[in-house]
Amino acid sequence: MIVLGIESSCDETAAAVVGPGPEGRTVVLSDVIHSQAIHLQYGGVVPELASRSHAEQVIPTARAALAQAGIDRPDAVAATAGPGLLGAVLVGLCFAKALAVGWKLPFVGVNHLEGHLLSPLLEEPGPRWPFLALVVSGGHTTLYLARGLGDYPVLASTVDDAAGEAFDKVSRLLGRGYPGGPIIDGLASKAQGDRYELPRPMVRERTQLRAVHDWSFSGLKTAVRTLLENQPDAAEADVARAFQEAVVDVLIDRVLAAVQSTGVREVALSGGVAANSRLRQRLQELDAQGRLRLTLPPRSRCTDNGAMIAHVGRLRLLAGQTDPLSLPARPQWTPGT
Repeated sequence: MIVLGIESSCDETAAAVVGPGPEGRTVVLSDVIHSQAIHLQYGGVVPELASRSHAEQVIPTARAALAQAGIDRPDAVAATAGPGLLGAVLVGLCFAKALAVGWKLPFVGVNHLEGHLLSPLLEEPGPRWPFLALVVSGGHTTLYLARGLGDYPVLASTVDDAAGEAFDKVSRLLGRGYPGGPIIDGLASKAQGDRYELPRPMVRERTQLRAVHDWSFSGLKTAVRTLLENQPDAAEADVARAFQEAVVDVLIDRVLAAVQSTGVREVALSGGVAANSRLRQRLQELDAQGRLRLTLPPRSRCTDNGAMIAHVGRLRLLAGQTDPLSLPARPQWTPGT
């Protein structure tokens, strides 16, 4: 089954085509992404501008994906139905429904987070079920125990800022732009050493599975502000390194706690912050030490993309699942529910 996937949950208009590969795997036949540069001048995503851009770009993006895949039409259509910016989600969702009606094809609505969560399965070799799925982005920082399609109990979530959101806020504190993730990553690579120490919000109890893991990043942002107020001449590269090390430390801490408490050593990373060089390095070191088995996506697949949506759509369609055209957009939606 060849599936066209449409993604429009935030500020990337994306379309991709996936199909059958060896040993029942899904392979990516095309993957086209249009990133909206207009938000850079505002220091964050402006929902109305995002929706308008999606409306302008969704048709040419889908056409490009079909052309790259070398097909005129797929066997089915999938689209992000949430979570995300409501207006943005509606653009891609309504377009995908229109394609399904016009082509008389099956349609399935996909949870955007489930797309990220299962995207490591597109890699070779991918993770084996069950696996720990760490989804880290600007809007979400969540650790799931992926036991099977649609079965993703939450082991951890952030109680305030997501990690990517914290990167954005610290970038602004340093007088830098948006998005903050690559900016902080680049600055940190220029640091002279570990000149500053920031707090690590760690857990105190590890006796209950859910209590093991939750994160809080808001305090790190406050700690950076306090550092800059007390030391206005602090080198921004050294501050960026201190902040990044703190974020990576607490992410790694919770992953290792989950490995210990669940006995699951398969770990898959996804989401925009999965492109962070320090986080990737630390997890790769743990893999080399034999403490976990890691699946890392290429950086090109860490951001929002259509391939992850088409992939989940194909898995659900192969499992006999479709959705009615009355399926609504769901700006809040937990994977597996």
